[in-house]
Amino acid sequence: MKTKNLNAPDLTQHPPRSARVRLGGYVILARCLDKGRATLTGKNGEYHYACPLDQHWFNFTGIKPAELKKQLATGKGDGEILEWIAAHSKTKPQPWQIAVWSSFHEQRGPSNVGTGEYFISLLKKLSATREDIGSWFDLLDLDDYVSFGGKA
Repeated sequence: MKTKNLNAPDLTQHPPRSARVRLGGYVILARCLDKGRATLTGKNGEYHYACPLDQHWFNFTGIKPAELKKQLATGKGDGEILEWIAAHSKTKPQPWQIAVWSSFHEQRGPSNVGTGEYFISLLKKLSATREDIGSWFDLLDLDDYVSFGGKA
């Protein structure tokens, strides 16, 4: 797949946008686009396009990761990608549905004992003192910060 100039972020130098950043009302999407563009240019570092977090967005919209990646490879900016999503989403979510879905994901934390234990194990690797980390987005933001030299 030949790619145009993507203005791709270098995720070996800094993290992608936070999953909290809303693009077209969607959480997760901006981060997913950053990872997709970086993957196309080989600058994704340890970040993975279409990871389990990204899959929540893909499932919500009915868009396949390969379809979106193909659009990213053309060099489309965020606005153009949003237009493409609106035209190609299988589920055609309304703005209120996007808002509810995004709000849920902003607050989503571990949902059972197994994921709770996994969450705590990841948090312990980053900080033994942060009691304010309760959602997956909190944990991702902390991990991004610590991974690039910040102190928890």
